[in-house]
Amino acid sequence: MSNHRPNPEDHFLTRRQMLEGCGMGLGSLALAQLIGQPAIAGQNNYVNPLAPKPPHFAPKAKRVIHFFMNGGPSQVDTFDPKPMLTKYHGKALPIHLKTERKTGVGFGSPYKFQQYGQSGIEVSEVYPHIAQHVDDLCVIRSMHTELPNHEPSLLLMNCGEQRQIRPSFGSWLTYGLGTENQNLPGFIVLCPFGYPVSGTQNWTAGFLPSVYQGTYIDTKETEVERLIQHIKNQTTSREQQRKQLDLLARLNQIYQKKRAEDSLIEAQIQSCELAFRMQTEATDAFDISKEPEAIREMYGNTMYGRQTLMARRLLERGVRFVQIWQGKDQPWDNHEYLTSGLRQLAAATDKPIAALLTDLKQRGMLDDTLVIWGGEFGRTPVVELTGASGGNDQSTWGRDHNNHGFTMWVAGGGVKRGFIHGSTDEFGFAAQDNPVHVHDLHATLLHLLGFDHERLLYRYAGRDFRLTDVYGQVVNELLA
Repeated sequence: MSNHRPNPEDHFLTRRQMLEGCGMGLGSLALAQLIGQPAIAGQNNYVNPLAPKPPHFAPKAKRVIHFFMNGGPSQVDTFDPKPMLTKYHGKALPIHLKTERKTGVGFGSPYKFQQYGQSGIEVSEVYPHIAQHVDDLCVIRSMHTELPNHEPSLLLMNCGEQRQIRPSFGSWLTYGLGTENQNLPGFIVLCPFGYPVSGTQNWTAGFLPSVYQGTYIDTKETEVERLIQHIKNQTTSREQQRKQLDLLARLNQIYQKKRAEDSLIEAQIQSCELAFRMQTEATDAFDISKEPEAIREMYGNTMYGRQTLMARRLLERGVRFVQIWQGKDQPWDNHEYLTSGLRQLAAATDKPIAALLTDLKQRGMLDDTLVIWGGEFGRTPVVELTGASGGNDQSTWGRDHNNHGFTMWVAGGGVKRGFIHGSTDEFGFAAQDNPVHVHDLHATLLHLLGFDHERLLYRYAGRDFRLTDVYGQVVNELLA
């Protein structure tokens, strides 16, 4: 006799189950074609959503590392020198600026610029190590976006949409390509001291299955067990965990059989399996003590140096997309004290980024890795008249947000090297020649990764969505 109470639901068939039982399943196959859902022949016929998948065409790059300088780095103090701005320092500029807040006189860069490499690209003194790699950089000086606010601009740069929650770039890439290492997530986010502005929306999977969401790691910790919580189970053996997961998977599959169209169930199964496999692989990937001492010294024994070295170890282990943030407590939001503040921010990132470029080249990885540097927007060429900024003490001066023109650079797989694309006006305020919108940048990056951005789609709520929404053009001038 059964010890369980009867469940009336077990004695009835759904319409789908009835069709499966009639005509050897031909009815359900026809229905699946009509409603656009994949037909599932049997209970165990599941597809791993993280399995490697081919792109639309042969790619130039197969992985991405994104250095996100959150807060908005000043273009005229890093990679876009403006001698005319220095000439008008302390004077009213002869052009009208549409700014977010009240601004004052021209603010010439307090830093010197110098030409480097065979390309002769000018770089600020705040980036002496990255400057040694200018012949590998494709510098885009004509970036622009719609709004001068952090939240919408962060979402646009990361997710291609500034108002509503949409899948992030890393999620789209993992959805399109899968991952080359089934023991690690395909998309990892390294950010110390908690979440930045807009939090997990910056690396969300949105309406894509949750298995494609970025895995957040708080890199202020140095021990692997603290970097990734619960990476080791102290109370249950690996064999016992395996039995528990097998039971959980069977229960989920029974549930999934009744609701074959529900991709969230498969994502749940895969998330549990990935967490189990990570216990061994992640411990090794994040343990930078296994690197030679010379390599660790090259990156530097700093928080940013350690997380950049972790990123390289993740990339070489098959992770598709690694995003590195400056951190919640160190944004490039220099409304005040720009002269001292920007120098400190640049110094924290200069050596590690340069070390990564050197390391990738030595390992033969730069040719098929896209390295991206930039923030959500830039800064104004004039002093902001808020807070301590704008007074007679020029050491307190800062710059307001500027979405009209800013700089980003890309290096690695498939882009021109030692190349400058576009320009801002003579004061560095607005994109002037060959402007590049965020949607254009996304379309170009996806092209380098082997995707036609108009064909990388996901149907949700009756509409086909893509990273670039209904916009974006590949910027062919950036392609090698």
